[in-house]
Amino acid sequence: MSASLCETMSEPLSEATHWGNGPNDDRIKNAVVVLTRLPDYKISALRPPTPPQFYSEDESLSSSDSDMQVEPEDDSDSDYSVSNHKLSTVRREAPRAQAASTSGNNTGPEMMPAPSFDPESKVCPNLPEEEVNVGMVVLARRRAMTWQRGKILEIVTKEDGRLKYKVGFEEKGKSLVSGHHIASDRTPTLEQLYIGAPVVVQVQTLNPLFQPGILAELPSRKNHLRFLVFLDDHTPAYVSLPLIHLVCRPLEDVLESLPDDNHRCFMKRYLRDWPFPHSTQYKVGQTVHVELNGVQTSCEVQEVDCSLILVKFETSHLEQWIYRGSVRLQQHRGRILDSRE
Repeated sequence: MSASLCETMSEPLSEATHWGNGPNDDRIKNAVVVLTRLPDYKISALRPPTPPQFYSEDESLSSSDSDMQVEPEDDSDSDYSVSNHKLSTVRREAPRAQAASTSGNNTGPEMMPAPSFDPESKVCPNLPEEEVNVGMVVLARRRAMTWQRGKILEIVTKEDGRLKYKVGFEEKGKSLVSGHHIASDRTPTLEQLYIGAPVVVQVQTLNPLFQPGILAELPSRKNHLRFLVFLDDHTPAYVSLPLIHLVCRPLEDVLESLPDDNHRCFMKRYLRDWPFPHSTQYKVGQTVHVELNGVQTSCEVQEVDCSLILVKFETSHLEQWIYRGSVRLQQHRGRILDSRE
């Protein structure tokens, strides 16, 4: 769509109206249409919604370093653990015109002017907070890696001044959660999104399931106008705007809530290096080694999609999407220690 827009205009706006002298020295106005190129992020907002990337509950997309079942908690300040819930995705095909314009140039996301979280100073962009009221429909943390839709029944002030939110879930049950464990049920605007923003993503269309993550790429031509999100279990996913929900009250350090140390170190390094995060080029058919259940396992690259590669494990024939700079890849494993310094 952006390729069809006029790149330039023939005359400055101040000279868009021309005057001419006729035989009787009458002045005649000649109308000139002025076309202005829109930024990619505004164009993407006008496009039809991207088909959802998540569909099935039955198949597996990715595994974390160590999986641990977590029981529901009454208070969201409990310790974080990684869920053993697995995802399945069906990746949409990139539009042919866009794919052709970016072929052979997968060196990283196209940078767009956007604020980002600073992992060193732990400062988030100064954006207005989402208003939270009793009766508001929200997405709330039920357990690690599982958020559900519910309604705020009560706002409770603790003795130390902290605010808690009592949420009644649609699928029965209630929880008292913190502000960083609730997200708006509304689709955010592009102006509210930034690199490093804590978000919740819908990962199933049937029996809606939501999982937390961090925004890693904004839409551009290089990623076919999609958002890249790293879920908290290190699973990467390209998603469309309607699947994204903003956390209402983010922590001062958004990385503090990440349940896995390795993923936390990876995200710290990723945000610190933005807009030039570390990644490696891969080709279809190439053999790579990827961590699976704590063991480096030989895989073959099946597809390359912008910042992601689809790998197939030789022994189990399992297919998974992996970020090209993931700590699960053997050549990037050593970066974990650098991020802990």
